[in-house]
Amino acid sequence: MTNVYEGESPSRLEGKLSAMIVCWILGFGSLISWNSMLTIGDYYYNLFPDYHPSRVLTLVYQPFAFGTMSILAYNESKINTRRRNIFGYSLFVASTFMLLVLDLATSGRGGLGSFIGICVIVAFFGVADACVQGGIVGDLSFMLPDFIQSFFAGLAASGALTSALRLITKATFEKSNNGLRKGAMLFLAISTLFEFLCVLLYTYFFPKLPIVKYFRSKAALEGSKTVQADLAAAGIQTKEDHNEQNERLSNKQLFIQNIDYALDLFLIYVLTLSIFPGFLYENTGEHKLGTW
Repeated sequence: MTNVYEGESPSRLEGKLSAMIVCWILGFGSLISWNSMLTIGDYYYNLFPDYHPSRVLTLVYQPFAFGTMSILAYNESKINTRRRNIFGYSLFVASTFMLLVLDLATSGRGGLGSFIGICVIVAFFGVADACVQGGIVGDLSFMLPDFIQSFFAGLAASGALTSALRLITKATFEKSNNGLRKGAMLFLAISTLFEFLCVLLYTYFFPKLPIVKYFRSKAALEGSKTVQADLAAAGIQTKEDHNEQNERLSNKQLFIQNIDYALDLFLIYVLTLSIFPGFLYENTGEHKLGTW
């Protein structure tokens, strides 16, 4: 193993473009599973017309996401960021795949049992989302602003691209027997494969990029304990003694310093969840687009 290297300019290190592409993919992957649930809402409304899927699934998803994120934020300095992110993406893979398994096991039939199973899977989506988004943002915060911008660009693109993908899969089976279900299954299969790609990229490719190793090594030298597992995966040995480390602020101090951001996020979530997805989905009024 090599030791943590110092003094090398990040502009001289290779892999910036590759890292930005990976960050975009990771951002896209962190939201594609939940967007998949919303985008195939027409299929679930066909299966569960009396259970209001979009509204109920949102109410199931958010408490688990918020609760998990609160626990992780409180204990963030003690958590292995690498394991957290890998666990989150792996949980996305397993949960999205379980939607396929559940539908195949029930042969696409509705009913309360199937709906409860979907609610359980959506709860796992919330846990995975809390692990991934907070973990990746914290990880990339040690690096170039370009990386975190690429991550959020992928996050923003997720909604538009999943909608386009859903239109394609739906149009492919539009005239076939049970086409709505076939399109939804193909869509979930593609989402599962994409989540699996995120696991591979973050686990094996991203940590070995020179520019990523540089910034993680720099963070370790400044006293960060959450990057040690990432450096070990890249074959870099960290030093245990750091003579000049800044004392970490308490969670209360950090919250007070960022109270304006916390309030902004709270208001954004309140506004968003007040109108989306349940209200817009079930109160579309008169339209002439048929099943589309």
